[in-house]
Amino acid sequence: MRRLWGAPREPSGAEWEKEWTEAPQEAPGAWSGLPGPGRSGGKGWAAPGWASWPAHLALVARPTQHSGGAGLGPWPLDSRTAPSRSRASGERQRRLEPQRQHESRCGSSTPAEAWRAEAALPVRAMGVPSGSQAAAAAAGGRRGWRRGRGLPWTIWALAAAGLTCTALITYACWGQLPPLRWASPTPPRPVGVLLWWEPFGRRGGAARPPPDCRLRFNISGCRLLTDRATYGEAQAVLFHHRDLVKGPPDWPPPWGVQARAAEELELRVLDYEEAAAAAAAAEALATSGSRPPGQRWVWMNFESPSHSPGLRSLASNLFNWTLSYRTDSDVFVPYGYLYPRSHPGEKPSGLAPPLSRKQGLVAWVVSHWDERQARVRYYHQLSQHVAVDVFGRGGPGQPVPESGLLHTVARYKFYLAFENSQHLDYITEKLWRNALLAGAVPVVLGPDRANYERFMPRGAFIHVDDFPSASSLATYLLFLDRNPAVYLRYFHWRRSYAVHITSFWDEPWCRVCQAVQRAGDRPKSIRNLASWFER
Repeated sequence: MRRLWGAPREPSGAEWEKEWTEAPQEAPGAWSGLPGPGRSGGKGWAAPGWASWPAHLALVARPTQHSGGAGLGPWPLDSRTAPSRSRASGERQRRLEPQRQHESRCGSSTPAEAWRAEAALPVRAMGVPSGSQAAAAAAGGRRGWRRGRGLPWTIWALAAAGLTCTALITYACWGQLPPLRWASPTPPRPVGVLLWWEPFGRRGGAARPPPDCRLRFNISGCRLLTDRATYGEAQAVLFHHRDLVKGPPDWPPPWGVQARAAEELELRVLDYEEAAAAAAAAEALATSGSRPPGQRWVWMNFESPSHSPGLRSLASNLFNWTLSYRTDSDVFVPYGYLYPRSHPGEKPSGLAPPLSRKQGLVAWVVSHWDERQARVRYYHQLSQHVAVDVFGRGGPGQPVPESGLLHTVARYKFYLAFENSQHLDYITEKLWRNALLAGAVPVVLGPDRANYERFMPRGAFIHVDDFPSASSLATYLLFLDRNPAVYLRYFHWRRSYAVHITSFWDEPWCRVCQAVQRAGDRPKSIRNLASWFER
């Protein structure tokens, strides 16, 4: 197959006669992919891959009429190998030449017509023409052939125009093209996040070193701050709700007051004119707002609304973002979640826990015992029909063995993942860590089943709402104890998923940094925090 670009080999006269006489008959439009008779029955010429090439590359192929069909026109032939033409044909060419020159000057012909017009002209050899060929060329008055070249000047002009248009279009659209896969992504801008208190820590105590977000959670470009002197440098300040409402107020001072105090120190060494200008600037800064421009205050809470006092005492529009286990938070950080398993060793490892280790039936670990809670009331009902071993510091619980909580729960078939209150999305480590990671089937009491199924497969847990009474639930648990094949179905999710346990308080800290990087400069404030969180 001849190349469609570059300078091809000139065929001999015999080759050219054979190609024209033996070429298949093509229907118009066959090469361009249009439906036509030439494509039926598998005899047509389907559109080649280059049919969609750019215009500046497609110019090297000429559509010509041959035996009533459409095909690829030949390259300019050497006059020494071109078929002989009659004297009458030469006379006809001379009569048509003025008309072609007129059409070329007027620009009325289409590119396809220009192709056909140029193809009809006598061709010139690449070398020195014979006398008869030179006379015929002079009589025909042919113009447009470039000296020392085998292509007419119109082809070169069209090719140059095509290349120019392609370059202009590429330049115009370059900014809209997606980044190359192998190109290095733009590094995220450094973000400073100040943790105002250590959660549940002693105020004024030594702060622990912040985590490395890149190593722990693959989040780059973070400056995690604990020194309050860097308050003005932070793009976000993180406030833990429990520490916010417990003890005396401990808020950052208004940003303008800090700036004015710093300016007042400098006034002592300035002359009168400089002092007046500095005082005016400090006063303007003091009235510009209560925090550095663009800084976000983030409210963080992982307790349920039932155990979050002081919500209604917080002022409106005080915080810009919320961070909690709620899926509708500005920064959503659940207690845990399932993710697709990529390695057999990811926890919990194995398709199912060994049943030989399951020596007990039902276990429950509880740290705060309150007879008013729904979970305690349900425990009393359930324990009347099936034995429940309780561990913890409250109620009838016994101390957790030295082997640890996970090893203790792993010896049981079922674990009571009972939440201390029932609220939207409030699903804690009692499910993710105590039950799923330990290898026990969770029996859950919290939000409704539909809420749980937003986070895990429906066949991975047992909900107390699935049964009309605690006695019915006890009967089902005893049935599963006697039927291992049915019991093991609750571990099918382990074939595809592994469990992630949130690392407190490092992960929420880094997630705020990530959220700031992605958010840009969009302003926002929480108008009524209590009404949002308590619904």
